[in-house]
Amino acid sequence: MILGTHHMANPGRDAINFRSDDVLSPKRQCEVEQLVKQLEVFRPTKVAVEIEPEKDAILEERYHNYLNGNYQLGRNEVDQIGFRLARIMGHYKVYPVDWSKPYPVDFSTIDFESFAKANSQEALLKDAYEKSQRLMASGEKIQRNGILIDLYRFGNHPKNLREGHQIYFTFAQIGKNDQYPGADWVQYWYGRNLKIFVNLIRITESDDDRILLIIGAGHVWVLQQFVKDSDYYMLKSPLEYLIETETT
Repeated sequence: MILGTHHMANPGRDAINFRSDDVLSPKRQCEVEQLVKQLEVFRPTKVAVEIEPEKDAILEERYHNYLNGNYQLGRNEVDQIGFRLARIMGHYKVYPVDWSKPYPVDFSTIDFESFAKANSQEALLKDAYEKSQRLMASGEKIQRNGILIDLYRFGNHPKNLREGHQIYFTFAQIGKNDQYPGADWVQYWYGRNLKIFVNLIRITESDDDRILLIIGAGHVWVLQQFVKDSDYYMLKSPLEYLIETETT
């Protein structure tokens, strides 16, 4: 199961960033507990998160300090969802599966924003960003007026995942003649997700494994496609577990 999430700590590293409110507020903490309780029904044997494998030792130390009562959960979704759920399930570790390295080429060759502005292709940028901002605005409205489960139901709905993914095909069109800065950037994005998928395979030890991946929602559509096309896993939708409910 792949759970798409906004980045609760607002790191601001994405092209379009969702503005999360304070997940440490009493109201949100109650809602996080309810979210984790519903995800528990999936009975994951492993919880995977958006952290690079080379940081495994740091992640393991944080998690074990949490288990021992010596670590206060931070605002990020790794702590708030991943650590909580792994502890409930009795897991001895949380698995880092991200891949995020510097671009392997001169950044100017994939700087589609600068290229678009210099080559009268701003309309493509405008179209992509307006679509992104509409999705973000809808999510932020749900955040203001609803509960956390509502936000996760919205963020993991196939229609919204598909619309978010289609934006990459708009970026890909930026370029001309033998220059493809948009397509080259999207190629890097697809490559990153393919390596995340390979990292999932690497942590799979048994046909009985039930892996829950918690990752930024922008990754979900393409990762789900890799899962389906590979036929290595049975894909479960988080919507089966994110039942609408009231928190107290």
